[in-house]
Formats: sequence, C-alpha cells, structure tokens
Amino acid sequence: MLVVKALHISFVVAWFAGLFYLPRLFVNHAMVEDAATRERLALMELKLYRFMTPLGILAVVLGFWLWFGYADMIVIGGWLHLKTALVSFLIVYHLYCGRLMRDFAAGRNTRSHKWYRVFNEVPVLVLFASVFLVVLKPF
Repeated sequence: MLVVKALHISFVVAWFAGLFYLPRLFVNHAMVEDAATRERLALMELKLYRFMTPLGILAVVLGFWLWFGYADMIVIGGWLHLKTALVSFLIVYHLYCGRLMRDFAAGRNTRSHKWYRVFNEVPVLVLFASVFLVVLKPF
C-alpha cells in the first residue's frame, strides 16, 4: 500500500501542476490580441489538458484504492468525506477548465483576464484545505 500511496501523491502533485498552469494560460489568452498568439496558447492549453487529464484520473483512482484499502485499518471520519467532496469539486473544476479551453479555441471567451486571475487561485485553496484535512484529520 505504500507504493500506492507514493503513486497517489505523485499523481496528485502532477495533476495540481496542470490545474495551476492551465488557468494561468487562460489569463494570458484573455489578454492577447493577435491571432497567432491566440492559436499558440490554444494549442498549449489543449496539450496541457490532454496531459493532465490522465494524471487526475490516476490520482482519483489511487485515492479510492487507498480509501478502500485502508478502510478496515483506520477509523474513517468526517474529514475524509469533506476531502472527497473537495476532490469532487476539483473534478468539476477540471472539466470546467476543459469547457473554457474549448471556448477559447472557438473564439467564444467572454471573461476578462482579471476573472481568470481569481479563477486561477481556486485549486490553491482546495489544495491547502485537502492537505490540512489529511494531515490533521480534525473530525
């Protein structure tokens, strides 16, 4: 199970790297005017999204493996249910990023770079909350 835990942590870190960087690309995409740069950013977004999606899937699958693999050895508290809710929210965030990416590619973005700057901070908050829940197990 320690190998599963190490893989889970590695995939979570990699997935979060993508979740941090993709909205940052959106910030830049919302600011540019020339078509060549917009096309380059759209391609970068697509490649990153295709790369980070399997990482997120593996992180979630291994997380469930850990949950059910350790379920008989640990007391599962409310912290784990809240963490699962945060992961569910993060999955929705990831999928929403895919929608935003497709809107950019089709020239349908309606949001400002300032909105994307705020949007970019959401995974940071989820990460902090998740780490504290896992380490402290407060309830």
